This record gives sequence, structure tokens and C-alpha cells, in this order.
Amino acid sequence: MQSRTPVTRASGRPRSAEAAAAILAATREALVELGWSKLTLGDVATRAGVAKTTLYRRWAGKNELVVDAVAELFDELVLPDRGTLAADIEGVVLQFATILARPEARSGLMAVVAEATRDEALRERIRESIVTRQKRLVLEGRARAQARGELPPETDPLEAARTVDLIFDVVAGAVVHRTLVSAEPADEDWARGFTRVLLLGLKGASQSD
Repeated sequence: MQSRTPVTRASGRPRSAEAAAAILAATREALVELGWSKLTLGDVATRAGVAKTTLYRRWAGKNELVVDAVAELFDELVLPDRGTLAADIEGVVLQFATILARPEARSGLMAVVAEATRDEALRERIRESIVTRQKRLVLEGRARAQARGELPPETDPLEAARTVDLIFDVVAGAVVHRTLVSAEPADEDWARGFTRVLLLGLKGASQSD
């Protein structure tokens, strides 16, 4: 009986994780080259080098797949430690604007948001995959500012949660509107002015000029 040499698996992520990463990358590539309307799961599967059944085991359809592909881009966001709350906010705002300037992020986010106006399940997936995950940045920034003594501790958990939601909505809404709706640059000057208004309010910001 002929002996066989055992096959040694390469170390690293499991094949399923590698396949998922390849699929999400292929989705973003297809968004740039084909646009939302022409993107198909079959094309994504071909680009990723996987069977279509591999996609359908993970994603019910194109909407969900594009949400996860875009969400992976936003997972690249990190809150820089620049020494002050204002500088930290400016840093993450600039990162966010840079990601939104990428064609795959811009076209993907605009498409799924438009589709979500008619699909409650898709809205919930956007909330879970993008909004809820990125609120970590607000929580991290608040905790860091409190440790520095820049912000007071919050004793009411419900009020603290509402504050986190509000800060996220204000920051994300402003940057998305600036970059995707107004199509204006969210550069350092804009980020600095926006942060001043966010932290001081309209009256305080006008008095500081």
C-alpha cells in the first residue's frame, strides 16, 4: 500500500474567511467598473474565484452583499490620539471623508441607502453593519476625553446612550452630506470649523472667530 505524505495546511485565516474577503473585495471592484445597476452576484463570484453558491450561503442578494462590502471599508476607521478631543475629532472626520471619496464607497453607500428607502430589512442591515459598528469611535473618543478631564463623567446610562447616538448622527450626517451630496471637499479647514461648531455650539463658535 502506497503511503501518502500528509498535507500541511498553510497557516493564517480559514478558507471561509479568505473567500469572504475575496468576495467583498470583488464586490467593491465590480461597483467601480460596472456600477450598481449592472453588478451581479455571478460577476462577483467570477472575480472572486468562488462558486455562486458560496455567495448565496452568506448573502441573500446584492443589497446585503454591497452593505457588507462597504461596511468593511468603514472598519478601517480608527480614532487617532492627537492629544485633545478636538484634534481627535478632526482626525477621524478626515479619515471618514477620505474613505467616502473612494469610488467603491461612494457608489456603494449611495446605492444601498437609496434601496433601503423601500426595504426595512436592508435599513436594519445598514444600521447593524455600519452605524452600530462605527459608534465604537464615539464611545472611544468620549472615554478618552473623560480620562483627560475634557469631558465630565456621565451618570445616566440612557442619557449617555442618547448622546452617543446624537454625536454619531451629527458627525456622520455632516461628512456624508459634505462629500456625497454637496460634493465639496472635507479638507482640514472644513474639519476644523465643523469640530469647533460641534464642540462649542453655534453661539460659542461665532464668538471664537
